[in-house]
Amino acid sequence: MKPSRVVITSYQVGFGDCFLLSFEYPADKRHVLIDFGSTGLPDGVPKNQLDLIANDIASRTKDQRLAVVATHRHKDHISGFTTKKQRPSSGKTIAELKPELVLQPWTEDPKLAVDARGPLPPGVSLAAHHISSLAAMQQAAGAIFSEVKRVRYLSPSLRQELSFMGENNLANREAVENLMTMSATREYAKAGDKTALEDLLPGVKIDILGPPSIEQSEKITKQRSRDQDEFWHLMANAAASLGPTKGQRVSPLFPDFTVERIGSQFPIDARWIISQARRLRSDQMLRLVRILDTALNNTSLILLFRCGSKSLLFPGDAQIENWSYALSQPAVREKLRKVDLYKVGHHGSLNATPKSLWELFDQKSEDDHAGRLQTLMSTMAHKHGDEERRTEVPRQTLVQALDRQSDFFTTQSLKENELFHETVLDFP
Repeated sequence: MKPSRVVITSYQVGFGDCFLLSFEYPADKRHVLIDFGSTGLPDGVPKNQLDLIANDIASRTKDQRLAVVATHRHKDHISGFTTKKQRPSSGKTIAELKPELVLQPWTEDPKLAVDARGPLPPGVSLAAHHISSLAAMQQAAGAIFSEVKRVRYLSPSLRQELSFMGENNLANREAVENLMTMSATREYAKAGDKTALEDLLPGVKIDILGPPSIEQSEKITKQRSRDQDEFWHLMANAAASLGPTKGQRVSPLFPDFTVERIGSQFPIDARWIISQARRLRSDQMLRLVRILDTALNNTSLILLFRCGSKSLLFPGDAQIENWSYALSQPAVREKLRKVDLYKVGHHGSLNATPKSLWELFDQKSEDDHAGRLQTLMSTMAHKHGDEERRTEVPRQTLVQALDRQSDFFTTQSLKENELFHETVLDFP
């Protein structure tokens, strides 16, 4: 038995991910919900959007078999699973569907949450040390998020970025606890593991390509900010990378040095050094949350669904350090060549769709034809990153390649009253 087709429902969650995969069998439908979260909705979208989405998921899956995948712990991927004590909530609606399985990365296994305070003691694994480091950094993110709301000297753009990244990297305890209890069967997977999802979806092969364990690849504990070969740094017009031209803005040398921001309570000779001290503290806070942001993205599950000759790739927010393990294996690279549908990683960021991955896809083409690569992106502009540093999400050089070489859909194209978009893939 195998499904005849799959319907992928991309929900409008603004900056976040929520995809429902509905596999159609001769006698029934079986569903996989991949992520459900948001850190911001577009203008005009109802404030109860996550409740509306949960109700729609419930109507589509009621009395049918369902599994839940939470690719990683970021708020924009799991906040929809949050419960609100005794009040109705999107998280309760999903839990009441009684999913048969909850699949998460190995880093979410509560057995690994060892409180490592110093050098690794005898018997404590690298995995446990990594988990305790993530927990410590999440505490730091919480402190930074609280400080951002209190201090007044931050520029609007820096305040927005710190607020977003600090909040997105909080522990999201209610959602995590709901994911731990909504199903009797839970899996915490690493690259190469088998999954009970295959039992739920007969005829569908599921490859877990990431994240690797630390024993498989220590690269997931590190990060790189620039990589000209892999990241989408440069504009399609290379001249744009050479510096400001007519019409482009140039940042001032000391953007924080203004009497209005520094205030008149300090002697004039001290204002510059005060400005530099404040900037240094702001840079330190930003660096901390960026490190945690990358670390959590590198715990993201990468799932490849294969049925017949068709393949669907859902990588969550996996970044290059996570991807490098999969891309180093010839057998995996061969499977990736055949991908028919790609869920764009990390909402279209510059470092979550490595160029070496994009170049692998055989189905991409500049000619619009049947069988062309399909790409789906859930994102919202002006929420994350910075255009002047060319780190904006979605990254425009990547968007241009997606639009030119694939059948590209982005949730940004949905109208205010549109809750979702459906993509259909037939299995021959």
